[in-house]
Amino acid sequence: MALTQPTTSSLEAPGATLTYDVRPGSGDDIPLFLIGSPMGAAGFGSLASHFPDRTIITYDPRGAERSSKADPSTESNPDEHADDLHRIIQEVGGPVDLFASSGGAVNALALVAKHPEDVRKLVAHEPPLASVLPDAENAKAAVRAISDSYQRGGFGAGMAHFMAITGHRGPFPDDIAEQPAPDPSTFGLPTEDDGSRTDVMLGQNIVNGTHYEPDFGALEAASTRIVIAAGAESEGEMANRGAHAVAERLGTESVIFPSHHGGFLGGEYGWPGEPDAFAAKLRDVLEAED
Repeated sequence: MALTQPTTSSLEAPGATLTYDVRPGSGDDIPLFLIGSPMGAAGFGSLASHFPDRTIITYDPRGAERSSKADPSTESNPDEHADDLHRIIQEVGGPVDLFASSGGAVNALALVAKHPEDVRKLVAHEPPLASVLPDAENAKAAVRAISDSYQRGGFGAGMAHFMAITGHRGPFPDDIAEQPAPDPSTFGLPTEDDGSRTDVMLGQNIVNGTHYEPDFGALEAASTRIVIAAGAESEGEMANRGAHAVAERLGTESVIFPSHHGGFLGGEYGWPGEPDAFAAKLRDVLEAED
């Protein structure tokens, strides 16, 4: 079935201009909103193609890709992103079903706590919440070490440290923040510093996103059906552990999805997952009677 072309719109929000896309589907179910953070709409092409029957909404979070911030040197936080999502859902017309991955899953939990009427079912995939882990203090220190590397050495240094920390499996040791940061060239990253400190992930979102503490009381009381998803191949990584910890706090069990943290990707951003199997699992979860 040929996909319809999306309509792109912009929306003004305090301190930002948001860009979002709506692609009409062939069916009459409520829209399916696909989000990440800082990953934008461009990351969801493969996944969206498996839902031609659903109206698909995608967007670029504030500061990312087509969505600008008035001051990109400032940090963003999940409550701001939640307000942005609420504005878009109000503009498009809700409620929606919401698939949210990584930082997007953190933002989606903030949205549902504040506006449960916006979301019928949330599938929150691997929220990297250092704050909810048994080793939370060490995990948060590890994230701060990433931020420190970025502030000292720029994008290459920060991203190399990010890759090392997010790829770490199991609890973080007490000395994780004191361990030497990896050489950016090991990961094929630039070693020179261009002086910029406005990267949307390393400069704007990483600390506030991972340190965020969801309102579990509000989530448990919400009318939204919440499913927490974890990747089959990312067991032990911080985001995967975050999923299991959130599910435990909500009194549920994580649903295992195919592949890794980016399992829905079909090569977007150079990162292949298993989008066919991932989309099939997502459809099963969305259509399941709870």
